[in-house]
Amino acid sequence: MSSAIRTTDTAPAPAAPSGARRRGAWLIDTGLAAASGALLYLSFPPRPLWWLALPAFALLGHCLYRRRPRAGFGLGLAAGLGFMLPLLVWTGEEVGPVPWLALALAEALILALGCLGIAVVTRLPLWPVWAAAVWVAAEAVRARAPFGGFPWGKIAFGQADGIFLPLAAVGGTPLLGFAVALCGFGLYAVLRQLRDGRRRPLVAALTVLLPVTGALAARPLVDDAPEDGTATAAVIQGNVPRAGLDFNSQRRAVLDNHARRTVQLAEDVKAGREPRPDFVLWPENSSDLDPYAEADAYAVIDDAVKAVGVPVSIGSVLAPATGPLRNTQILWDPVHGPTATYDKRHIQPFGEYIPMRGVARIFSSDVDRVRRDFGPGKVPGVFTMSGSRVGLVTCYEAAFDDAVRDTVRAGAQLISVPSNNATFGRTEMTYQQLAMSRVRAVEHGRSVLVPVTSGVSAVIRPDGTVAERTRMFTPAALVAEVPLRSTQTPATRLGAWPEYALLALAAGGLGGALTLAVRARRRRTV
Repeated sequence: MSSAIRTTDTAPAPAAPSGARRRGAWLIDTGLAAASGALLYLSFPPRPLWWLALPAFALLGHCLYRRRPRAGFGLGLAAGLGFMLPLLVWTGEEVGPVPWLALALAEALILALGCLGIAVVTRLPLWPVWAAAVWVAAEAVRARAPFGGFPWGKIAFGQADGIFLPLAAVGGTPLLGFAVALCGFGLYAVLRQLRDGRRRPLVAALTVLLPVTGALAARPLVDDAPEDGTATAAVIQGNVPRAGLDFNSQRRAVLDNHARRTVQLAEDVKAGREPRPDFVLWPENSSDLDPYAEADAYAVIDDAVKAVGVPVSIGSVLAPATGPLRNTQILWDPVHGPTATYDKRHIQPFGEYIPMRGVARIFSSDVDRVRRDFGPGKVPGVFTMSGSRVGLVTCYEAAFDDAVRDTVRAGAQLISVPSNNATFGRTEMTYQQLAMSRVRAVEHGRSVLVPVTSGVSAVIRPDGTVAERTRMFTPAALVAEVPLRSTQTPATRLGAWPEYALLALAAGGLGGALTLAVRARRRRTV
């Protein structure tokens, strides 16, 4: 009798989830994490879908909320691959999938470490704040390591059309990225509290409202009024005979294309079809023939500059007798010839130099296309061209906060971003890079001129709007009047301090979470 009663009154223990059920749940979570990364990718140009970053971070928050560190790393890796694989597919355009896959995996691993940290801090009050700061910390690591860093894909660079863009003028790309991540994580926190029956999720709602309010409050900082007058600038896109890596074997043809388009501009000015420019900008690699060593190249450039009759910035490769090559911008005067130079400071690993060449060759023989490494310059470049101070940020450098900031601090009234995208064909790379330049324009309150060998070349105003642009693989000359400005935005003056503050915030959150975990373990063992 008593035995029967015990059997009846005792509730059965809940069944442990089966291995198949656990695997199924893990697959679903992994798929959701990968989907969050894919949404981040879709928020980037050429699509004007900046707002997709918000549900992307909300979904990532759902995947990482109160997960164990190991699970956070695994889910973060899925999110990182979902983001980086499609974003960086252009890196394999001419060299095959191995470099693309290796780079995407390396970047995804850093993001996975960041997601591990995010999973840890979700146990804290106000967790969206700590989580957004940890995301920025992961981006800071990516911007510095390995091999000097690879900041491509910073969340800020997908926000050129977004409502948060004015925050770039306050605290640069770190604050802009923090605001987007905070708003997305905050959205998930609000939805979670509503689902749990909390009808007034006021604190969570503040993590959504504060970044939006801050962006609206920062809008007066975005100004394109000319402070030092205006300048009429010309951007030359000469085009290349063929896309791909073999454009390097067509160096004379590329030089001739840019010289020819400059002479055509001079004829258009003489005929009254175009206004006379104060200066002309050629793209990176517009003369891969060293004009100091090649008499023919010197003559072609000099004739084109004399025809247009104003200073021209020439993108060239200098090959000294000893030492590394130099990716150099040359200020060419119609009377005095070549005068000042600027050597690119952030050179591209595996593109302009090969780190660990012997190891890299195991994975791809294409490393031997770079027979002689480039060396980095040391100082910011600012050319005085017809009275205007033009700052130079060559191609890949536009992704680095310090390269652009140092140039503006050195006195640049506007910025030139000479680039060569011919290697990457018609991929999304050129649009991603153009968006960077738009963010930089707002960040520092400067017009940004983008001369590109094969497109898209553009004229960007200090408020980030694109005033003029070219089509890809089409010879063109853009002539536009642009404002000259000398006021420094808060972002320019503060430099890296907003990023350092967010790194400290991330460290504080991780330290607080670790303290809570230690206390909880001690309570369990008492």
